[in-house]
Amino acid sequence: MGGDVNRVEAPVTIKAYIMCVFASFGGIFFGYDSGYIAGVLGMPYFIHAIEGEGATTLTSSHKSLITSILSAGTFFGALMAGDIADMVGRRTTVIIGCLIFMVGAALQTATNGLALIVAGRLVSGFGVGFVSAIIILYMSEIAPRKIRGAVVSGYQFAICIGLLLASCVNYGTQDMDSTASYRIPIGLQLFWATVLAVGLFCLPESPRFFVKRGELDKAAKALASVRDQPIDSDYIKDELSEIIANHEYEMALAPERGYFGAWANCFKGSLSDSSSYLRRTILGTSMQMMQQWTGINFVFYFGTTFFMQLGTIDDPFLIQLVTTLVNVCATPISFWSMERLGRRTLLVWGALAMAICEIIVAIIGTVNPESPTAVKVMIAFICLYIFFFATSWGPGAWVVIGEIYPLPMRAKGVALSTASNWLWNCIIAVITPYMVDEDKGNLGAKVFYIWGGLCSVCFVYSYLLIPETKGLTLEQVDQMLAETSPRTSAAWKPHTTYAAEMGMTEKTMGKAGHVENSRSESV
Repeated sequence: MGGDVNRVEAPVTIKAYIMCVFASFGGIFFGYDSGYIAGVLGMPYFIHAIEGEGATTLTSSHKSLITSILSAGTFFGALMAGDIADMVGRRTTVIIGCLIFMVGAALQTATNGLALIVAGRLVSGFGVGFVSAIIILYMSEIAPRKIRGAVVSGYQFAICIGLLLASCVNYGTQDMDSTASYRIPIGLQLFWATVLAVGLFCLPESPRFFVKRGELDKAAKALASVRDQPIDSDYIKDELSEIIANHEYEMALAPERGYFGAWANCFKGSLSDSSSYLRRTILGTSMQMMQQWTGINFVFYFGTTFFMQLGTIDDPFLIQLVTTLVNVCATPISFWSMERLGRRTLLVWGALAMAICEIIVAIIGTVNPESPTAVKVMIAFICLYIFFFATSWGPGAWVVIGEIYPLPMRAKGVALSTASNWLWNCIIAVITPYMVDEDKGNLGAKVFYIWGGLCSVCFVYSYLLIPETKGLTLEQVDQMLAETSPRTSAAWKPHTTYAAEMGMTEKTMGKAGHVENSRSESV
């Protein structure tokens, strides 16, 4: 027991799959919140509400502030979420994030000026930070290895659904002759957060959280629930033994010595060692930076404004809706390809394909920007670029950061990575108007030279640094990183378990009269 590398996880059941899929629902209000603001900023009644009686003029700087302030709040929220998830649990932290988000959404809905919308988005940002960081952690820890990539990709799909819903609502309310034109899109955020918070009360806590706390009886119950197996199943015994053995091995390498010591562990080790904590922290945070560097949020945050600048488009709101629809329709392809082709393959070739599409858009926009035909071709390649993002870097970056961190630092590592995403999200939201506004950089379509160049950097980065993690348990990922390099990782096969190497199986199941007792309690 404990040494069979082929029996460290139970077969996937419908119940286990549904539980994981529901957790990905968190992406809907994340995507909706990111998407509604682009359309609302162009609505006449919203502009009137902000400007009031001439006291304020809604400038591009104000729009940048409104867009980016949520990202700033989310950055700090994500950093805080790692500590809270280790203290009260992954599931509870996400529920707390939903409640904070709802307060911010209520403030935004009641807005009648710049101050309240900014304050509301800042508060919402803290809630989104909690949810976006820890829902990835939660899904990665409860999902079976065979479908983990697909499940976490489902989170990205939910983000896309949220973006699409926001575009549809904006499109439907833009011409309303009242404040309902912007209050309806803003207020609907409350619904998505409520559904997620209520639903999570019905799901179990992550078994790895209980292992981290030494509560093995609760870990066994939670694992049996998420795997839909009897608590005395050999599958549950083997997987629990492996989780405990890996955790104790990692704790022996980097024991947590107080609050600051736990954070210091995230930066422990050598850059040359692909399994070191420092190397993993850099990989996770830089992956999220690279995802933002692809330029995708330029399209979703500023797409409506950009399409207006092209001049020959009659309905920029409709074009924004089309680009969002492409994102939604393409993302489910990653459910299959993430497990079939692998994370590394998709990220390498996805980056190259995006770079080519963006450079073509930039060239066309430079050579013949006034031609209606040229603009149609540009939009076609922007849609193709979104397709490649949705099938590679969109879900792929989230999948990998949920897999590369060992249990002792997993919550803090995922939190740091998510904070990096939102930091660069904020930076890009702030600097973009200075690049494309007509009274500033006025780059227009030439901005895609920048995004294309950065996607080329993503291509080199992916080839050199991203390992292949498909088909492995989280504990096997730790072994793989210790035994191979990113460029040879796809060929690595699991050959033993931590439990077998450390002789911990009998020790674990024996010392945990906790686990034995929990069996009788569950009958």
